[in-house]
Amino acid sequence: MQSKTEGQPNNFNKKLLVKQISTIKDYPITIQLSVQWGDMDSFNHVNNVMYFRYFESARIKYFEHLGFSTLNEEIGPILAETNCRFWRPLTYPDVITVGARTVSIGKSSFVMEYLIESTKLGVVATGKGVIVTYDYKKAVKAPIPEHIRAKIEDLEKQNF
Repeated sequence: MQSKTEGQPNNFNKKLLVKQISTIKDYPITIQLSVQWGDMDSFNHVNNVMYFRYFESARIKYFEHLGFSTLNEEIGPILAETNCRFWRPLTYPDVITVGARTVSIGKSSFVMEYLIESTKLGVVATGKGVIVTYDYKKAVKAPIPEHIRAKIEDLEKQNF
């Protein structure tokens, strides 16, 4: 006996997509990027590695907005975990908007979500990343500095 979703992955994914995805307007930090010819692979779509680079670019802009880096301080962010859900294949040429937001905060880490929206296709990918606050001199995790927590809450317009 077949399950209701077996043999109909496209319909299932479309329903799941509608239930799970916000819009780019729900992300306080966004960047626009042009899809480059070199982003594609031999399968004639953007290689999966590029999606993680797009997420990285939005994450770095988010950190810059917070003033959170390791350039002048010993404590800064480090990516501990990341994932991506590929909804539709991107191709050249296209322009994408990548959004980044924080959805939860712990003592020494926080969870970010990402969304990639194509001008041609709509939402093409979503992802998450776990960011750990790291003491680079001692090589150990560290509590999130209160001023960074306050900036995240201000940016996200919520208390965590």
